Amino acid sequence: MSINVIGAGLAGCEAAMRIADSGVPVRLYEMKPAKKTPAHKTDWFGELVCSNSLKAIRVESAAGLLKEEMRRLNSFLMRCADQCQVPAGGALAVDREQFARLVTEGIRSHPNIEVISEEVTEIPDDGITVIATGPLTSDALAGAIEKRFGDSLSFFDAAAPIVTAESVDMDFAFTASRYERGGEDDYINCPMNKEEYERFYEALVSAERAPLHDFDVSNPKVYEGCMPVEVMAQRGEGTLRFGPMKPVGLIDPRTGHRPWAVLQLRKENAAGTLYNLVGFQTNLKFPEQKRVFSLIPALHRAEFVRYGVMHRNTFLCSPRILNADFSVKEDKTLFFAGQITGVEGYMESAASGILAGINAVRTLKQQPTLVFPADTMMGALSRYIADPSVRKFQPMGANLGILPELENRPRDKRERAAAYAYRALASQERFIKQHMG
Repeated sequence: MSINVIGAGLAGCEAAMRIADSGVPVRLYEMKPAKKTPAHKTDWFGELVCSNSLKAIRVESAAGLLKEEMRRLNSFLMRCADQCQVPAGGALAVDREQFARLVTEGIRSHPNIEVISEEVTEIPDDGITVIATGPLTSDALAGAIEKRFGDSLSFFDAAAPIVTAESVDMDFAFTASRYERGGEDDYINCPMNKEEYERFYEALVSAERAPLHDFDVSNPKVYEGCMPVEVMAQRGEGTLRFGPMKPVGLIDPRTGHRPWAVLQLRKENAAGTLYNLVGFQTNLKFPEQKRVFSLIPALHRAEFVRYGVMHRNTFLCSPRILNADFSVKEDKTLFFAGQITGVEGYMESAASGILAGINAVRTLKQQPTLVFPADTMMGALSRYIADPSVRKFQPMGANLGILPELENRPRDKRERAAAYAYRALASQERFIKQHMG
């Protein structure tokens, strides 16, 4: 008997690979190439539509801990990411195109995975199914989900522009990682003095935004992690200087001092020919993006190969609908995975796909499903999305705040983060030996 997986994004691919590697046939439904969402541009699986960064590498961080837990569960996407890593200081960033190619090739070449290229418009009622259609679930399937469960929510997400490396004027920029972490050329830093920043800021907050086609814009919700830079700027002139344009940890070699504000550019591909504007997700009209961002001295002649876009995201009111094993409360043969469940972030989505895949197989084999310990990052995230005490449910990414408090809590922040991480990994190891060994 096979298991259905709907959606070949990050969560769907992890779920499909986990199931297939267990020896169970998978029918993976993906509407590409016949139909794409507004944010997707290619026919490949696992397409990264926002940043190409998978966040921090350090295990002693929430994002790094999550990735290490995934590695220890033999994550398919982590293996792909390691093969196409590009320099990004303390972050794991990937060549976006190469990553998607590796994911697609891995899925299509697996003997237990049958890829079915068609749009699913109804929730299947045959056998076990994992729905991993992501925050850009098609209108038809989203309607079917809402009809069945109600209380589905939507918010808006935004992607940052990408420029060519050769168009960045290095007479007005310098290469360095913040606090000298990572390689010295991991980031291109575009500094501004106070006058330059103020001129840029005024242009940004007054620039014309693009209309949000096909979306309900009467009361849009914008998730903080991908807040459009122009929306963030409206909170106050200093907001960007304490956010994506913070200058701390950077010294401009031209002046020997810390700049007033800095835009960082991160490599978008392994060749280093493309760079994205870190933290500059935007919904400005394309000509406005060119005009406003070119006011940054290093970008005065920038060539934009992709402008920022804004798109709809949909997620469930998961505490009412899902169990912590990602199954539906009223139907243990139906699972959800990825951002549609309310986990926020690339690796968070992939991690939920691993867990949904594990539990779909266990359900097929009539074995008890698994929920990882609360003191692991994967366990904490899965418990958060199913926590009935969460009243106003919003997407949640990996963070140390959702882990149970330490018994002996170190005062030093770094020591505390390390203690959380090592406790989590030890707990995960014991759990795997006991339940999956």
